[in-house]
Amino acid sequence: MMHTVESILIGILVLSVVVFVHELGHYLAARWRHIKVDVFSIGFGPALTSWYDRAGTRWQLSALPLGGYVKLHGFGGDDSSDEAVDDDEAFHRKPVLSRAIVTVMGPVFNFIFTIIIFIGLFGFYGHSEVRPDVGEIEPGSVAQKAGLHVGDHLTSLNGRTLLGVADLQAQISAHPGENVTLGLSRQGQDLALPLTLGEKGQTGHKTGYLGVRFSIVIGKALPFYKAVPMAFEKTWDLCVQVLQSVWQIISGQRSASQLSGTIGIIHASGQVAHYGWVSLLLFVAAISTSLGLFNLFPIPMLDGGHLVFYAAEAIMGRPVSERVQGYALQAGLSLVLVLFLFTGYNDLRNLGFFHKIESISHWVFSQH
Repeated sequence: MMHTVESILIGILVLSVVVFVHELGHYLAARWRHIKVDVFSIGFGPALTSWYDRAGTRWQLSALPLGGYVKLHGFGGDDSSDEAVDDDEAFHRKPVLSRAIVTVMGPVFNFIFTIIIFIGLFGFYGHSEVRPDVGEIEPGSVAQKAGLHVGDHLTSLNGRTLLGVADLQAQISAHPGENVTLGLSRQGQDLALPLTLGEKGQTGHKTGYLGVRFSIVIGKALPFYKAVPMAFEKTWDLCVQVLQSVWQIISGQRSASQLSGTIGIIHASGQVAHYGWVSLLLFVAAISTSLGLFNLFPIPMLDGGHLVFYAAEAIMGRPVSERVQGYALQAGLSLVLVLFLFTGYNDLRNLGFFHKIESISHWVFSQH
């Protein structure tokens, strides 16, 4: 029980930190462009505690610590709720460039945060890397029976190029007991190895199993002038991997059942934390990058959707009509809500929640 509570607390902390960094980008950009920020909230719902800063912003910790928001004065239209604030400090009165800067700085701060994490890791620990190379094979495992060798470099699964160890693990986990073809490179020769993945876990929540441990390359601490460019490179690689994963889901190369939401992130954070601080920081970097990219997607309701409106305004010389924006925002809200529900369903299913509910229901009805 204590392990579960600890994992949940760690997960909430990770999510809160990443969201705080994102909203801090909006807040600081707004202050820079002389836009009043009415509220800076960590979490949603009723405020548990709050205080005001010198600029009149109410900072608050809310009851539901799953995300957060910044409320800009005059965002989305005229806001006369605070008569003490001159209209010149309202978001809607600012030039389109200022509004675009405030909007984009949320995702930008997520990328900056990722870069800072990597600089710290490379500067103190070096560039350690887990490679999709077989470092050890468990006796009697699927890998041993299929003929995998230590040193094999795994390159694809069912013909689809792997994006790294995390991608391979996700793919294996998603296909318990299924026949797959594993692509690999052995001593310079490309091979295709057919095998049947093993299964582990409880009934109703089984995951695929291969039975190998991957090679870990331990790096040495890097000087600052080397850590910085490598941090930028690693952040770029993360962005590419996230976008490739999204495209593979859209194109049907990857199952949408692998999409994870808030519950999955919290659960994974707690699990990763038990591998140490380095692993947890790498996970935080990946979540921060993903949040930044997701918010740049051109979907109304997200930062990227607002940037599309501002780009159209800059081209046309006038704002997009409120009617068009209203319809677009409703569509965007519907899409985000559907995605939230879908990823929540995936998370609960992957945690075996529905199987537990089914078992409880059977037990209850068997008592009557």
